[in-house]
Amino acid sequence: MSIDYAQLSWLDETNTQFPSPSKALSNGLIAAGGNLSTERILSAYRQGIFPWFNADSPILWWSPDPRMVLIPEQVKVSKSLKKTLRKQQYDVTLNKDFSAVISACSKPRVEQNQDGSSGWIHPDMINAYTKLHELGHAHSVECWEEDRLVGGLYGITIGQVFFGESMFSIAPDSSKIALVTLCQQLQKWEVHLIDCQIYSDHLASMGAVEIDRSIFIDTLNQFCPVNPVENSWKKIDK
Repeated sequence: MSIDYAQLSWLDETNTQFPSPSKALSNGLIAAGGNLSTERILSAYRQGIFPWFNADSPILWWSPDPRMVLIPEQVKVSKSLKKTLRKQQYDVTLNKDFSAVISACSKPRVEQNQDGSSGWIHPDMINAYTKLHELGHAHSVECWEEDRLVGGLYGITIGQVFFGESMFSIAPDSSKIALVTLCQQLQKWEVHLIDCQIYSDHLASMGAVEIDRSIFIDTLNQFCPVNPVENSWKKIDK
């Protein structure tokens, strides 16, 4: 993708404020530069903005319109997936191995890297989100087949919003089961929204929909400041 950097606002190293999302380009790109400090990343998410860039480019910040979201109560579970869930062939855990999940998500997949690029989950991003995990902001869901990690996802929680980042699967339905389990837990923890960022057929099949960016940001303003339920992310609530 060709980017005209002259059109962008450039962030400095200290100010964590971003331009209004309404000033984003038509592709959702809003700013470049800055850094991946914990404070800046959390500030970005609260404003409906997220980092997404390859290792050989400047840090790029995005706020696409429309925005793909999933309401936890509205997750779609197909008949075949219900059968897989009933079999309980996978063990699902929370925050058991965040580093393994983000590492697995970073591995090249044809559908993610058709241009042969190195991908956007590179060492700088891994280090930033691992720090967020260590500070209690980023979380993972893991699917295990015996002792082998076969699927999972990770993202950030702020208040009553979960911001999904990436998922992976190396066994049938494993990432879907991770997502369904996440939705079940988020309902119990009174989390109202999952940010899926941009459209994908896979997420649409699971019940995600696109909404106007302005509505998305209004929702963040409503639910990000609310304290999460105590003891969230400690264990699977049966």
